[in-house]
Amino acid sequence: MAQVKTDAEIEKISKACQVAADILGELKSYVKIGVTTAELEEIADRLFKKKGAIPAFKGYRGYRYATCLSVNEEVVHGLPGNRILKDGDIIGVDVGAIVDGYYGDNAETFPVGKISAAAKKLLSATRNALYKSIAEAVDGRHLGDISFAVESEAKRNGFSVVKDLYGHGVGTILHEDPLIPNFGKRGTGIVLKAGMTLAIEPMLNVGGSEIRTLDDGWTIVTADGSLSAHFEHTILVTKGSPKILTKRD
Repeated sequence: MAQVKTDAEIEKISKACQVAADILGELKSYVKIGVTTAELEEIADRLFKKKGAIPAFKGYRGYRYATCLSVNEEVVHGLPGNRILKDGDIIGVDVGAIVDGYYGDNAETFPVGKISAAAKKLLSATRNALYKSIAEAVDGRHLGDISFAVESEAKRNGFSVVKDLYGHGVGTILHEDPLIPNFGKRGTGIVLKAGMTLAIEPMLNVGGSEIRTLDDGWTIVTADGSLSAHFEHTILVTKGSPKILTKRD
């Protein structure tokens, strides 16, 4: 069941979200041609230590890193390593933080150097899908309204949505109920209530929606090798406009 958080819990989740947002924002400045994903991971590790926070992903189901770094056809869960960022790449950077036992989660896909027109359109559409779906996260509306908004924006731009991966609730564990698909119908699913904290995360592909997992057991890629983008915010459902808890200053 989706949980409605108390004011005290929301305050703690907000602190974790701000740490996650700050680290993601700082990492953005290091995304450059010639940088390896391992170097980005090392920077993230230092930032977590500096802020006195725990990386939410490290140790989760055996995952060994503070970040997920997914390049080009990699949808999510890309492992940091020796891959060198090249001009024209796009990289999804996913950061989660734990502060005082509560979680915050966010992600953004960044351009590396000069990217193609198709990549620019993909990033723009995925970002727009995130904000249009967040706008639906209002007390009294349905979970399917969020999902419908993501899928509609993807289709409007000629892209597909990943159907096998979901957004989720956020609280004292990384992935709480409810699961939030990136496709659906208006007026379906649970009724949203003020006090719910949700990680909404559109994942759009240039090609088909099918995905597969690489032999490393983590990295998920598009089945057809097409580009993929991933954007995510943790938000608070309210009776008015949703509050983005991972919003960067």
